[in-house]
Amino acid sequence: MSTTPQALYRDEGIVLRTQKLGEADRIITVLTRRTGKVRAVAKGVRRTKSKFGARLEPFSHVDLQLYTGRNLDIVSQAESIRAYGPDVVGDYRAYTAGTAVLETADRLTAEEKEPSLRMFLLVVGALRTLADASRPASLVLDAFLLRAMSVAGWEPALGDCARCGEAGPHRHFSVPAGGSVCPSCRPTGSAMPSPVTIDLMEALLSGDWARAEASQGANRREGSGLIAALLQWHLERGLRSLPLVDRT
Repeated sequence: MSTTPQALYRDEGIVLRTQKLGEADRIITVLTRRTGKVRAVAKGVRRTKSKFGARLEPFSHVDLQLYTGRNLDIVSQAESIRAYGPDVVGDYRAYTAGTAVLETADRLTAEEKEPSLRMFLLVVGALRTLADASRPASLVLDAFLLRAMSVAGWEPALGDCARCGEAGPHRHFSVPAGGSVCPSCRPTGSAMPSPVTIDLMEALLSGDWARAEASQGANRREGSGLIAALLQWHLERGLRSLPLVDRT
């Protein structure tokens, strides 16, 4: 009986999560540069003498060779590009922020093998910054969440009205409406965040780190709350990792 040969392909990616399979194998979920999100089996990875070693752990940036499988692909080779794990896990703030980055990327790339280069680059950039400890972890996470929502088509309105487009700035902010709202469009229950908080969110979205890092703790906390509420509104259920983020 003839069989269809398995297609071999190579890609680089970030390991988002893993789960056990059988006694020695593991299913890894990887966000790759060209292919998008891939779920693949790493055979024997849980054995002490595994050929993959510790390369297929969350936070790892790896170069992979895979075979296309019927249900799940199969990892045949894995080479480390950079293991962000040791540096990220060693700092509790960075670890909790990094865990939220990985979970968000996983949730926002629900369709497997749908290329998402911008999301991949956002994840790599966030993990690199967290590992290098070059910026406050909470700000790195909030910048990632805002930009990830933008990539997903959910960029919040931070200037003009989210509903009618009237030029801002506006004093009210509505999560269900998608951001700032004018007096005419303001739904009942809209928040009134500080203008400085909205300015901080604009700085994080645009990558203006000098302005973002000059912000105060109260505005950072208020901004984090609005960003988390926006993300969870769009996802329709909360992230398990987000309430655990250390923002002290």
